[in-house]
Order: sequence, then structure tokens, then C-alpha cells
Amino acid sequence: MTKSKSLTEDHHTCDVLIIGAGAAGLSLALKLAPHAKVNVLSKGKLSEGSTFYAQGGVAAVFSDTDSIESHVKDTLVAGAGLCDEEAVRFTVSNAKESMEWLIDTGVDFDTETCENGQEHYHLTREGGHSHRRILHAADATGKEIEISLLKAVKKHKNITLMEEYNAVDLITTRKLNLPSNRILGAYVWSRKSERVETIKAHFVTLATGGASKVYQYTSNPDISSGDGVALAWRSGCRIANMEFNQFHPTCLYHPDARAFLLTEALRGEGAYLLRPDGTRFMPDFDERGELAPRDIVARAIDYEMKRLGVDCMYLDISHKPQEFITKHFPTIYKRCLSLGIDMAKQPIPIVPAAHYSCGGVMIDSNGKTDIDGLYAIGEVSYTGLHGANRMASNSLLECIVYAHSCAKHIINQLPFYKDQKFTKIPEWDDSQVEDSDEVVVIQHNWHELRLFMWDYVGIVRTNKRLARALSRVQLLQKEIDEYYSNFKVSNNLLELRNLVQVAEIIIRSAMDRKESRGLHYNLDYPEQLENPQPTILSPKY
Repeated sequence: MTKSKSLTEDHHTCDVLIIGAGAAGLSLALKLAPHAKVNVLSKGKLSEGSTFYAQGGVAAVFSDTDSIESHVKDTLVAGAGLCDEEAVRFTVSNAKESMEWLIDTGVDFDTETCENGQEHYHLTREGGHSHRRILHAADATGKEIEISLLKAVKKHKNITLMEEYNAVDLITTRKLNLPSNRILGAYVWSRKSERVETIKAHFVTLATGGASKVYQYTSNPDISSGDGVALAWRSGCRIANMEFNQFHPTCLYHPDARAFLLTEALRGEGAYLLRPDGTRFMPDFDERGELAPRDIVARAIDYEMKRLGVDCMYLDISHKPQEFITKHFPTIYKRCLSLGIDMAKQPIPIVPAAHYSCGGVMIDSNGKTDIDGLYAIGEVSYTGLHGANRMASNSLLECIVYAHSCAKHIINQLPFYKDQKFTKIPEWDDSQVEDSDEVVVIQHNWHELRLFMWDYVGIVRTNKRLARALSRVQLLQKEIDEYYSNFKVSNNLLELRNLVQVAEIIIRSAMDRKESRGLHYNLDYPEQLENPQPTILSPKY
């Protein structure tokens, strides 16, 4: 093959490569920018990550009637006995400072005026929280955070935004048969040029988000394909607790709409969950009713749907004044109205949908992985904060807190690497492969994977279902590996390859947990173990 590549087009260098442009990645870039040359990789458009679509808000202690101890306790309870208490305390203790940094960066959280005329932040309450502690921007908090961070990032000359680049694989010394196992950079696929380019970096941070696209029904955007977990796994990192997939209890159910998240703040502000006949059912499952943790609510909805043989349940806030609804939930109100549903007058049809991965790449409090120079922050990581069930609005918080600690750790090491030459890295060689004309194969495999993951590794599991899923995923892996070896890479092929790898990790993690806890519910192991431990998988080398 004739190579028409130029160094300026296909080879990039930076101090720090950040793969992912959501709240975690952009916050890290802003913290690093005064000290380092930073490249930020965005797989799709810059505003297409999960952060942009997050509705509810960010949990932090801002009220005098609240406390850090209370936030810690609530998180531990929601995590069903599997949280790392040290990680919980670290995150919660740094919450207010992190939120104040966001505010200084330009994030405009909602405020309200007290009776004494003073203005303060409006705090809402969500499931699992004992106090009102959720900072929010109406029902589009993630959008406000993403736009504000992007605006700040674009002002920094030390930050290069690389839009529509998909990471193919990480480059490490081990992969090049060099001593130790240190990160050297990454091979990345450009949608614009449709070829693989090389980025050399002293440090790489994965901020790629979650893996909910592995399921047929998800509230996440299309790019949530588990890329970071798969990249880290193939490079030698341990992965923990991937059996704990959070299914958001309330996503809009409508034949003409993709899954649209209905924020937990709706229930925090008094919305009821109803059967088709209009009766409430959550009090039958938990004394906290609609404000029970998400795992309990999702299972209750799933149970009632299967018991009654219906396609959905309903969420009703129509007993609240219309002015209150349109003020606090303008995005949801407009979306529902566009589909002929007036939530101020009628219940909203809902179903659970895959929403969040509580497990991920194992890291320490600085975001450091098992590979020297490689970090992971945000949903792609496993910190121990979420345990067996993430409490609402702790996810965006985790992104900001760990972005800050990761930045400090990298900045402390930068002086040593500033004068270091980059290791020579081989060019990506696609001279022995050809363009694929069988896109339908990828689409078929994709559909099959997401369907059997939903059926066999969903809200309720059994040993037999998990065994079937593992058998199916292994067959898919062989087919996709062969396809990957013989054809040029594309965005869909890269995502499918990563999703299949993550699916196997999820299944094996679920098979290893011989109990039911939090988001993992196995009918063959309905009881809980007395001394639960994280499920840790290690790649074989």
C-alpha cells in the first residue's frame, strides 16, 4: 500500500492525552492547562457525551441542616454494603470545594430567594438522600456543566480539542516488548480522514464514560460503548464490579421516541409511580416508597410489568401546579408535550433502562490505574464510591472530585517528564487489510449482543441465563476478532469490538458473585453474603 501520510497530519504529541470530553475530561484539562500541553479526544461531537444529557444534578452539602456524615451514611446505605468507605469520605469531603470550582468556572446552578430576602442555591432531593443536597440547573444540569466547561476550555491555548476521534488501542512499553508497563500514547481513528493516527503522550487519562450501550434499552447516548474499560483491559488493567449495571427506573416509554431519561428529581419533588389502573405500588416494596434507591425501584417496576404482563408503568406529578412543573422540569415538559403527553395533566409512561456502570477500571484516589502514567476518572473508573448501587447525583460529583486529584498527581510528575524524549512508536500498519463491504455483519452482531444482554444479563438474572450469555458472547468475540484482523477499522467496528469485550467482563463478573446485592439480582442466589468483597477481574498475560 502506498503511504501518503505526513507527520503533521498523522502524528501528534502532548504532555497529557485525555480520552473523553465530558465533565471528567474537561475538568481535568482545565486543571492541567496552566502546566501542560493537553490533547482532549472526543469520539463524537464535543457535546455528545453522557454529561450533556444528565438531568438531575450534583450532590454536595451546602445546607446548614445537612452534614458530610449524613451524605456519607446515605451513600453507604445506597451502596448496599459494598462501598469503599475511604473513597466515599474522600469524595464527599471534597464535594463543596469541587462545586465551588464549577461555579467559579461559570456553571450557573439554580437559586431561590429566602423569606429574609437572601438568595441561596435551590437544593432538591433524590432517591436515597436524607436531605435536600442536589445542586441543579433546572432539569438540564449536565448541559449547563458541559457548555460551561467547554467555553472555559476553548479559551486555553494549551488545550487541543480533537473532535470525532475514536481511540483504537493504548500504546504501552509492554506491547512494544520494552521493560515495565508504562503508557506511551494511543492509536486513534479519525472520522474525518478515516485512518488511524498516532498520539504520543507522557500521561494518558481515560474519561470515556460508561458502557450502557451494551444493552438494548438505555438512557445513554450512542457513544457509551465501554471503550475505556476495553482499552484498559487489553493493556493489562484490573477491572472491578462490572456486574453492577444501574438501570434507571424511569425512562420515557413511547413508540416514537428513543429512551429519554426522566430525572429522579421528579420523585424527589413528589411524583408517584403508578400501575396502569392508577394505584401506587412502591409502598408495597419499600417503606421509602418512590424515594427508595434505584435498584429497589427498578426491580419493583420490572416485577410489576412482568406480573401484570404490561409494557410499562407510569410516573405521575400532575397533582403539582403546572407552574411548578414547567419551572423545575422545562426540558421534560417540552419533550413529553411534543409526544402528546401533558405531564401537568396526566401520568407519563415509563420503563427502566440501562443507565450507569458502577464498576470499571480500578484506580486509587489519584485516578491512577495499574499501568504507570495511565489514569481513569469518571464513570469508566472504579473508585469504590458507588458500591453495589450508585446513589443519585453522586456520579457528576465523582467526575469533578477525581479530575482534581488526578490533575494534582500528574502536575507533580510533569517536571521529570518535560525533558524526556518520546519513545519511538511503530506506525499503524493497515497494508494487509482491506475495506469491508459487509457493514450488515456489524449491525447484525451489534443487535444480537444488545438483545441477549438485555434478556440474560438484565435487571433479574439466573445462572442459566448467564451461562447462555457467556456462550453467545464468546462466539461473537471469535467472529469480531476475525473481522477486525481482516478489515480496516471503522467507528462501528471499534465500538462493537469494545462492547463485546465489556459484555464478557460484565457476564464473568456476574457469574463470580454468588449472592444478590444492590443492582445484581440472581434468582439462584437470593441471599446476601456476610462479608461481601468487590469482584475483581485481571487480564491474562
